[in-house]
Amino acid sequence: MNSNLSDYGLLRLGVVSPELRVADVAFNLEAIRGAVTEASEAGARLLVFPELCLTSYTCGDLFFQPLLIEAAREALFSLAEVTAAVPVALAVGAPVALGGRLFNCAVFIAGGKIHGIVPKTFLPNTQEFYEERWFSSAADVADTELSWRGEKIPFGSDLLFAAEGFSDLLVGIEICEDLWAVSPPSGRLALCGATLLVNLSASPEILGKQEYRRALVQAQSARCLAAYAYASAGPGESSTDLVYSGHCLVAENGVVLAETERFQFATRMALADIDIERLVNERRRNNTFAAAAAGSAPCREIHFPLGETPLAGGLLRPVPEAPFVPGEDQERAGRCREIFALQTTGLARRLLHAGCGKAVIGVSGGLDSTLALLVTVRAFDKLGLSREGIVALTLPGFGTTVRTRGNAERLAPLLGVTLRVIPIDGAVRRHFEDIGHLESQHDITYENAQARERTQILMDVANQVGGLVVGTGDLSELALGWCTYNADHMSMYGVNAGVPKTLVRYLVAWCAESEFSGETANILADVCATPVSPELLPPDENGEIGQITEDHVGPYLLHDFFLYHAVRLQFRPKKIAFLAGIAFAGRYDEGEILRWLEHFYRRFFSQQFKRSCLPDGPKVGSVALSPRGDWRMPSDASVALWLQDLASLQQERGKK
Repeated sequence: MNSNLSDYGLLRLGVVSPELRVADVAFNLEAIRGAVTEASEAGARLLVFPELCLTSYTCGDLFFQPLLIEAAREALFSLAEVTAAVPVALAVGAPVALGGRLFNCAVFIAGGKIHGIVPKTFLPNTQEFYEERWFSSAADVADTELSWRGEKIPFGSDLLFAAEGFSDLLVGIEICEDLWAVSPPSGRLALCGATLLVNLSASPEILGKQEYRRALVQAQSARCLAAYAYASAGPGESSTDLVYSGHCLVAENGVVLAETERFQFATRMALADIDIERLVNERRRNNTFAAAAAGSAPCREIHFPLGETPLAGGLLRPVPEAPFVPGEDQERAGRCREIFALQTTGLARRLLHAGCGKAVIGVSGGLDSTLALLVTVRAFDKLGLSREGIVALTLPGFGTTVRTRGNAERLAPLLGVTLRVIPIDGAVRRHFEDIGHLESQHDITYENAQARERTQILMDVANQVGGLVVGTGDLSELALGWCTYNADHMSMYGVNAGVPKTLVRYLVAWCAESEFSGETANILADVCATPVSPELLPPDENGEIGQITEDHVGPYLLHDFFLYHAVRLQFRPKKIAFLAGIAFAGRYDEGEILRWLEHFYRRFFSQQFKRSCLPDGPKVGSVALSPRGDWRMPSDASVALWLQDLASLQQERGKK
């Protein structure tokens, strides 16, 4: 697969806190130059440095010295020469004199040229800060450009830097205190199209400020649907009463991707691959962002060259195998309780509205029905209803194994619910006689007749006891259409409709480890260890499950990955395959990924008609397929365009 990151909408950038000395421009220039060389070798194509890093921020009244200002300007041209030799764009802090005033500026340099200069808007002048003593605000700027060495350079806080050959990458710049303002300039820049916001900062450290600073960066990146790169001055700035830590971080839409270690005198750098395409997709689907952008004042776009970024040393951003599952153990309990709260509250509300104290649920001993049973138990507890009002039906058929049936029949009484066992073999055989189907013919009719017989029994028993049928099918099955139309596809409320298969297993495992003990926990653990199967075909010669779902539709781990990136992030097949190759390296090869990705798209498009008539069910995460909520797709949409994208990828693979 192509390994140029920009082809997938990705940019490798760095935030740097260089080693520096106060007022020593030559030393600071060399530290910056060294960082540029190091970052370039690591594949970075844009670097952000701290506020006033060429002179240092803490120069005080030395900023009135023309010698210091002129040395900083010459250093900027030296850095321009550096960018002529290496394909890295720079945002560097320096004092800039213009029109009898001095400005605290960010200078944007690339391809051997100074492309624009952005002055700071909000100047702190309280407590330890005295910036208004030396600098003027961007609000005081009268000129839109300045002339250096006979060349006109754009000047102002309304500049956006647009990467050539990467149309969605627009860089907006603000400086330190600007982020702390009620209305940061980055908000306007984002509305004008900036997808990457950078902040050149010199933020002294005090107790608790690190967490507050991180929260600000995360929140602004989320509010602006942007990437936010924040570079702050390090301990070399520490002088007189203040200590600086060199806290640099990169966030993307509310998530921190990279962060430096603080309080280090040597140059510190954090690199990350930000996903510009993801941000643009988020903006397109967010009409609030579009509405706000409609009234924003225009910005000036300045074009700059951007070098290609070959993928070297792996992708510098997390690509989890299971994007629906929390990655850290400490999140687990809280996330699971939240999911259960969503599911149980939704079901409880439906029971209250229907004035119903009974629920009917088919339990097979598999993952989905086990989770649905646990949710139903919690819903009844929430409403103060007796668990005996939950009628758990186990409906053994031709493919039912001793293991799954045993787990279902043992779990129900342990949970205090009412268990009924109704074999379906005889009824299905009679049905085969009625329609003239041979029992030995193990085709789709053989399988679906069993599924529909089970649903008929569930619905009829619900009428019999005055209850609601609780659906058990999960989000992954709905995405693939791996459910029998008008059978397990149908219920009166589907509690698992928003929960993908990988998360179902995770939830049941959590229940076994944290919520239950003794025999109940042992049964739940065995349910998690049982292969996923509809059990519609006869067991093998050893009485074990003879029909493994993932042998037919593919690994749910892959399909949930595909689902998240195709529906939540709107990525095209080529990019999904690229990311899957990174996430599943060593587990699935490129051929397997492409084969199952094609299978996913074919099923996802062909099975929309099943999703178009889904019963109600609670939305749990950011991916939902309800036709009344998040996913409105024509049932007869063609998959040709997506398969064509995959075919071109397979052709590229065949040429290698």
